[in-house]
Amino acid sequence: MPRITIDNQSLFYRLSANDLTGRRPPLLLIHGAGGTHMHWPASLRRLPDWTVYALDLPGHGKSPGPGRNSIAAYCDVIYALVQGLGLDRVVLAGHSMGGAIVQEFALHYPGRLAGLVLVGTGARLRVAPAILDGIRSDFPAAARAITDSVYAPGAPAQLKRLYLQRYLETDPQVLYDDFYACDQFDRRADVARIETPALVLCGEADVMTPPKFSQSLAQTLPHARLTIVPHAGHMVALEAPEETAVAVEAFLKRET
Repeated sequence: MPRITIDNQSLFYRLSANDLTGRRPPLLLIHGAGGTHMHWPASLRRLPDWTVYALDLPGHGKSPGPGRNSIAAYCDVIYALVQGLGLDRVVLAGHSMGGAIVQEFALHYPGRLAGLVLVGTGARLRVAPAILDGIRSDFPAAARAITDSVYAPGAPAQLKRLYLQRYLETDPQVLYDDFYACDQFDRRADVARIETPALVLCGEADVMTPPKFSQSLAQTLPHARLTIVPHAGHMVALEAPEETAVAVEAFLKRET
């Protein structure tokens, strides 16, 4: 499987090279707190007619640690990755914490972007103190509570079991630092400067980053479209994989 060394640290990613023209900007998928590239559905990771990179951030999945404790530091990783892969212009898609990383990247490196996909995220990502305290005091219980919060009622039990299993495999310090980074993130005063075309997508039943977060983003970003997926929660891409892939593909075809 592909790996790249960034600042003496190995990063794992999956590559689906389906753009036979070589003219379309590649899509780079960035997962959320405690996640991995598998938090993106296969229908998006293997999008027809597009080159798609799906990575594990430092300390996540198959990428060894350490992780990072700020959105800016994760943004530096993504910039180094884009540079290391020799990508001129990309479309960045980020879920939750990944969406914060995408916003940070857009504010610093707009010339490297052909588009943004912001999934279940916001310009401010306040984290409940109970989550941070719980990760420190009782990690398994906190992981179960987070799992119950990120899926809409009625989500398949197998999805939740797999999510919890992967969460429990994450270093608690990495997870704590991820949520700390989210809690410190606040770009509400800055996102109006992001001129890159954007798709803002969220689940109707998301209680982690409620639809009002996405609605605010879509209203503030100068060139944004909003898609709210019915009956889906925070893990909208896994709960509604086809709807997510269709919305992203339509955006890519329209804007890039």
